[in-house]
Amino acid sequence: MAVFSRTRKAPPVRAGLALTGVLLIGVNLRVAFVSVGPLLADIGREFDFSSAQSGLLTGLPLIAFALFSPLAPAVALRTGLDRALWLSLALLAAGTVFRSTPAPAALWSGTLLIGIAIAFLNVLLPSLIKRDFPGRISQLTGLYIAAQSLVTALGAAIVVPVSLIPGSGWRLALGIWAGLALIAMAILLPGLKRGTGDGDAAAAGAPAAPVRFRSPWKTLLGWQVTLFMGLQSVGFFVVTTWLPSIERDQGISETTSGLHVSAFLVVGTASSLLTGAVLGRFSDQRLLGMAGSLLAMAGFLGLLVAPQLSLVWVVVSASGCGSMIVTALSLFSLRTTNHVQAAALSGMAQSVGYAIGAAGPVLFGFLYDLSGGWTVPLAVSAGIMGLSCAMAFLAGRDRVLPEHPRVRPEVRPGA
Repeated sequence: MAVFSRTRKAPPVRAGLALTGVLLIGVNLRVAFVSVGPLLADIGREFDFSSAQSGLLTGLPLIAFALFSPLAPAVALRTGLDRALWLSLALLAAGTVFRSTPAPAALWSGTLLIGIAIAFLNVLLPSLIKRDFPGRISQLTGLYIAAQSLVTALGAAIVVPVSLIPGSGWRLALGIWAGLALIAMAILLPGLKRGTGDGDAAAAGAPAAPVRFRSPWKTLLGWQVTLFMGLQSVGFFVVTTWLPSIERDQGISETTSGLHVSAFLVVGTASSLLTGAVLGRFSDQRLLGMAGSLLAMAGFLGLLVAPQLSLVWVVVSASGCGSMIVTALSLFSLRTTNHVQAAALSGMAQSVGYAIGAAGPVLFGFLYDLSGGWTVPLAVSAGIMGLSCAMAFLAGRDRVLPEHPRVRPEVRPGA
């Protein structure tokens, strides 16, 4: 992949390849594990899974995100960012293929490998954008999030028809997604052979100069970004997990509820694109982050007081969630001064953030069981979006993590 500095433009062909590489990495970030959901019943019947085992299978990638995301920056420092991304794609392809083999324990180990690979890609992609496209961070973040959402929705739609092809089955339907990772590896390979970015020194046999900065784990700004990342993800995971159950109690059919979930994804994609296009026009990210949080809050409150208008609240929630995720991912680059620091903040925020996000649906279900209805869990979810709004105000201020290990976050002039 080409390295684009602020002072020199890369040739159009190399710029195009780099952009294609970003998008191809982006589309690989969800489809390999989200496509399991429509086939979960088939997999469960073959292995005689309990509900808990089925839930663990779908949740295992999120657990891997939380556990392995902090390791990605160190691996990238050791191998170079480009090599770390390429090796992560290779691990993703291998895990996807292995998951579909009939070997004992292949389903679980393959799923774990997929989770580890995507954890690394999740963390390192914002660092790549920070390095190669420093002037187009929000636009590219919105673009790859939108591409990711569209491919994920397509994957969820076609896996069942593919599995029903004679001689196919769920293994082939899940295994075909290794092709996306292989395509991305092929596109990125020329840049890898040239040796780019922070991998140059390693490729030449010379030690890379260390980049010193204060760990985001030790800064208030790092925790503000992390909490915004985690709290905003609660909204997405709660809606996509529990909306069908909420609507079922309102007499809405499963087919209609499925269409509402699809509408949530489509509207969220459009919101992501719009946010990415306009985010760079603001002096800071407080307004968009807070607006997205308030829209998500309004969606939960709407489901609470007027559930018969659920489609309206689905659109409102999707608008908020689609905007918040782009804002959150953009902050990894906008709150840092270089791509190494961006990777460190991304690793922290995605590790803690996905742990919070994964806990959201569990807490929602627990509150439903405890209270016997949707009022308490919906009210608590709205309150969580209120906390997200507060974190958006703090994390969205125009400041960056300090480059020196012992200084406070730098406030840009006028912030």
